[in-house]
Amino acid sequence: MLYSPIKFRNIELQNRWVMSPMCMYSAIEGMPNDFHLVHYGSRAQGGTGLLIAEATGVVPEGRITNGCTGIWNDEQAESFRRIVDFVHQHSKSKIGIQLAHAGRKASTWNGKQISLEEGWQTVAPSPIPYMEGERIPHELSVEEINALVQRFKEAAQRAVNAGFDVIEIHAAHGYLLHQFLSPLSNNRTDEYGGSFENRCRFLLEVVEAVNEVLDDNHPLFVRISATEYAENGWDLDDSVKLAQLLKEKKVDLVDVSSGGNIHGARISVFDGYQVPFAAKIRKEAGIATGAVGLITEVKQAEEILQKGDADLIFVAREILRNPYLAIKGALETHEECFFPKQYERAKK
Repeated sequence: MLYSPIKFRNIELQNRWVMSPMCMYSAIEGMPNDFHLVHYGSRAQGGTGLLIAEATGVVPEGRITNGCTGIWNDEQAESFRRIVDFVHQHSKSKIGIQLAHAGRKASTWNGKQISLEEGWQTVAPSPIPYMEGERIPHELSVEEINALVQRFKEAAQRAVNAGFDVIEIHAAHGYLLHQFLSPLSNNRTDEYGGSFENRCRFLLEVVEAVNEVLDDNHPLFVRISATEYAENGWDLDDSVKLAQLLKEKKVDLVDVSSGGNIHGARISVFDGYQVPFAAKIRKEAGIATGAVGLITEVKQAEEILQKGDADLIFVAREILRNPYLAIKGALETHEECFFPKQYERAKK
């Protein structure tokens, strides 16, 4: 199954390998550059079915760091277009982008919040910092929340105009949309806090707004953290309920990660440790899922698919170590996979 095609809306992926969105901290004023062209282009030459560009800020203060990419203006979108065009012209890979807002975890470097002089004021659903000692984030008003919904929509439109095939909304890892989902970071008493339905409202409004600019040629994925690993926090049962709502809102796949919202949470990490989350959501919510988290081998990835635990295999660190992971796996298993014509002399 790993090397079989799969369709989301009208977009067909050549195989089930996906490069997870990973911050590269190499942009200036949000602009992708030559490094990003080589980075994404090399993974496309490696036969990966889908590449997802890193967490990209929908507003300047939505970036995690000063070095993160953005798509809050047309100039940034045009810089992305060069990368998208290269991937399309020189491979069979599809390419997506992850639209993000870091919320209270923004304005950082090396995991630490930087000064207001070098960074910016952070925002959140409630005035609760991520770590003790950090400055208090600004509590978003309803009007500011509504404005951010539009910023996500505008960013999605720019991404479509730039030629991206897939849009992913980042609602995981303790960033803004995840902060609204969690009762530990959201203690609002208005329509965006309190009940499960209210805490999901912001994300669902973003999904609806983004879908307004997408068509049958542009699938929509959402990345979530299936659990916070914290007492009384967001958990797997909540994620199943959310996935059911996302399916109703025409989300095509849930990209299932975990953690990130509670500083110091204890996480037991092992090969494929998040796969059971993707499996439960896929089975109980009836929606396609992506498995991610210490998946490094072809056999391991194939078993996940064969067991019906997920539909796509998201790979992060392993594909940084080996851009040609998909091709290497295909050669080992005698499967068909894109191989760059310029490198044919190296094909077995």
